[in-house]
Amino acid sequence: MKQKTEQEAYLTLASLCAQAEHCQYEMLEKMRRWELSEEAQARVMARLVKERYVDDERYAQAFVKDKIRYNKWGHRKVEQALWQKHIDEGIRQQVLSEIDDEEYLNVLRPLLKQKRKSTKAADEYDMTRKLVRFAMSRGFTFDIIRQCLDVEDEDELVD
Repeated sequence: MKQKTEQEAYLTLASLCAQAEHCQYEMLEKMRRWELSEEAQARVMARLVKERYVDDERYAQAFVKDKIRYNKWGHRKVEQALWQKHIDEGIRQQVLSEIDDEEYLNVLRPLLKQKRKSTKAADEYDMTRKLVRFAMSRGFTFDIIRQCLDVEDEDELVD
């Protein structure tokens, strides 16, 4: 990859950040690939943060909302993804605590309902086991899964 100057790196990263949210870790990784010196990386990053092109808290809020609403991820999977992006623990906890359980329920209920239709199981116990495994793979916590499955069971009794 072509080596960039400090000014070129700043302009490229500022342009990227103007189009979409990015975290500091992503920007640092790009600069490492461009073989920018550590000092230049620090100066460019400080400038991006100072000019509010990069804000990890703002990034985390957008990331969490997108992953829950569009990718239908649960709390654990989102938290793991933020950890991989090197988002500070305090920011992760704050942003994740802003999401109420009702939003997770609104995402998981239709997901489980759809999965139930497409899953073959020997009996209800087997079906529940498969649905729990599916929901956990999506990063939902067991208490949220249990709430959704209990509601589904009640709905089946009414039908």
